[in-house]
Amino acid sequence: MNRKILIGVIGAVLIVLPFLVTNYWVFLLTDVFIMALFATSLNLLLGYTGLVSFGQAAYYAAGAYGTALMIKSFSSSLWVAIGVGVGAAFVLALGIGYLCVRLSRLYFAMLTLAFSSMIYAIIFKWRDLTGGDDGIAGVVRPPLDFFFVKFSLANPKAYYFFVLVLVALSVWVLWRIVRSPLGYILQANRDNAKRAEFIGVAVKRFRLFAFLIAGFFAGLSGSLYALLAGFVSPELSFWTKSGDPVIMALVGGFNTFLGPVVGAAIYSLLKDFIATKTDNWLFYLGLILLVWVLTLPQGVMGAIQKRRGKV
Repeated sequence: MNRKILIGVIGAVLIVLPFLVTNYWVFLLTDVFIMALFATSLNLLLGYTGLVSFGQAAYYAAGAYGTALMIKSFSSSLWVAIGVGVGAAFVLALGIGYLCVRLSRLYFAMLTLAFSSMIYAIIFKWRDLTGGDDGIAGVVRPPLDFFFVKFSLANPKAYYFFVLVLVALSVWVLWRIVRSPLGYILQANRDNAKRAEFIGVAVKRFRLFAFLIAGFFAGLSGSLYALLAGFVSPELSFWTKSGDPVIMALVGGFNTFLGPVVGAAIYSLLKDFIATKTDNWLFYLGLILLVWVLTLPQGVMGAIQKRRGKV
């Protein structure tokens, strides 16, 4: 099927779907969109730069807490709240990334994990600001303000469409980035960093660019989640949260652009389905994912492209 036709069909389904399902499914699908953006942001590092980060939850949580604190204490503007959340994630990514990009491979991964653990400890202990282990509850969704016109996002379907549009635009921007000269430089860094540096590429600088972009969009996904759930907690910055986008990328195929999106849908829906069937859902989810990765090491999209002769 032609790619444009396929995108049009999927878009039409996503537009109609919320009117055919309950609000629970609308909430779940909205969460899938958010996690798809989270996983795609990580894949800019994992799949296109060759850097395994176990610390993306730090920027996800920064976005979520920045938005929540802004709404609860300072401003009722939707755009200001999201902007502050994303800005907090970006600044945090700048500070951590400046130190992390000097290393590579296992050392990079461990350093990102260490910084993420530090952010978790700060959020957990700084009760006066973050609420500690109680988190921040009662985060309401401000109306969508376009100049003199306001649209309420209190309805789950209204917020679903807001997230759908914002995530679609963000994924499109990431697509343009990986297809730009910057994207090709990042892939050269992934394939052979020494050779890229030999021909004049400032490897560390471009790694930092990728780190900042990934942190920015991770922060945006966290900000959108805070508005979806109406609650934020330290678990958003815990190391297991950083593992979620890695698993999604592996399930969907981190060597493809849309792999993390597909992986996010599969992982989120599968986790929800198993959790409603048994109390031991972590065991069964882990078992299924283990078999999945062993039988489809290239992920869903990777296997499809290999079968079509594109890999």
